[in-house]
Order: sequence, then C-alpha cells, then structure tokens
Amino acid sequence: MINTLTQVQIVRSNIERSLKVVESDPMIERQTEYYRANILNITSIDEFMADDRIFNYAMTAMGLEDMIYAKAFMRKVLEEGVSDQSSFANQLADGRYKEFGEVFNFEQFGKATTSFDRAQEGIVDKFHRQTLEVREGEQNQGVRLALYFERKAPGITNAYEVLADRALAETVYTSLGLSQSFAMSDIDKQATYLEENIDFEKLSEPEYLSKFLDRFSALYDLKNGPQAAASPTLAVFSGSGSGVVPMSDGLLTSIQSFRLGGF
Repeated sequence: MINTLTQVQIVRSNIERSLKVVESDPMIERQTEYYRANILNITSIDEFMADDRIFNYAMTAMGLEDMIYAKAFMRKVLEEGVSDQSSFANQLADGRYKEFGEVFNFEQFGKATTSFDRAQEGIVDKFHRQTLEVREGEQNQGVRLALYFERKAPGITNAYEVLADRALAETVYTSLGLSQSFAMSDIDKQATYLEENIDFEKLSEPEYLSKFLDRFSALYDLKNGPQAAASPTLAVFSGSGSGVVPMSDGLLTSIQSFRLGGF
C-alpha cells in the first residue's frame, strides 16, 4: 500500500522516464504513428472530423475524450474559432475548448493549420502526458489530480480559472481543507478566499508548487484513506510495485508546516 504523497513524488521526480514507459506501449505507439503519418494530410475541419483516429487522438490529447461523441459541439468550436471574443469557444467557461480551438485553428489558418508544431508533436506530447495521468488515476485518483494540477499550474492566473475547472477546484479545495458546503457557496466569495490563501503568481515556481502538491497529496489521503493499489510508475522504479509505504507520524506532523497562503 502506498500513500498519495509518495506516489506523486515518485512520478514527478521521474517524469521523463515515466513518459517513456507510456510511449513504448505498443498500442500507444500504433496510435501515435498513425497520427504523425496522417495529420499533415488534414486540410479542413471536415477532413479532421471525418478521420476518427485523428480526431479521437487529438481530443484525448487535449483532455476532451469524454466529448469525442459530441461532434456537432466540437464542429461549432472549430468553425467559429477563437479570434472573435464572442465566438462559441470563448464563451465557454471550460478553457479546454478555447485551447483546442487555438491548436486546431482552421478558422484563421485554413489548410496551414496542421503544419504548425502545436498540431503535430505538440499534440503527441500532450497525448503521452494525458495517458500517463489517466493510467495513474486508474490506481489513485489523487495522483491524477496532482499531475493535472502540475501541468495546468503555470497558466493559472486567478481563482476564477480554478473554479471553472472541476479537477483544479477539487485539488485546491482539498489542499485548503475546505468542505463540500464551501463549494456550494457564492462563487465570488469562493474566489476571494482562494485569492487570499493561494499566491497564484507563484504557482509557476517549482518550490511553491511542490509544497502545494505535497499538502494536497497528504490531505487527500487523510480525507479518502491511503490507496491500496501500487501505481504503474512505482512498479517501474521499484522493480516489484508491491512495497508498503505508510503515512508516518513525521509526515502527519509535517502537514502542519504547509501553511495556507504562503505555504
């Protein structure tokens, strides 16, 4: 049995090798080879959405796998683009749709859209990272939340961006020890509290982010209990994946040093 804090630290400290493990998976290799070989042949929204393997790969890479079925919705995102502030993607609270529209900006760049690196290797890198997060989440959802927050942290500038993303919000609520009733309170009051207790400008700083994730991981286990299954990454680095890593008294004591606000 391994606690969330240990799992998160193992994955984060060996992230490059963890990603290599994902890349070497035969199924992932086949999907990636097809995407790399065919994305440059895509010159329009119609072609993009007609090739299920390309479309599904891109949607998964952008964390939108749950919306693969909603092609009419995604077509509207792509057709209206992101240049106009009143466009469909720009009006959605979930920033993932705007990001998707920026990567596959057919509205602005037309046939040249897939010639940019962001639509080629950029999507491949995102697919591998997303796959790693999903696989870790199959064993421990707390690890997936921590890795997702780490990936998004550099781009977070204010509390409202956190509150608009359910996964980010859950991570922050847990790290601050907030109850479910808090999540139901006035949105502006929530934002004010988060702004007072998290320095969003520092989330891009490795030390600050590490302390934040350590606090989240420790409190996640206190709230949900330690996870019984070892992570795929732990299996790679330990050779067996079966070690017992309990939450020690020292760890419980150290949680108190992760202060709110400045951490």
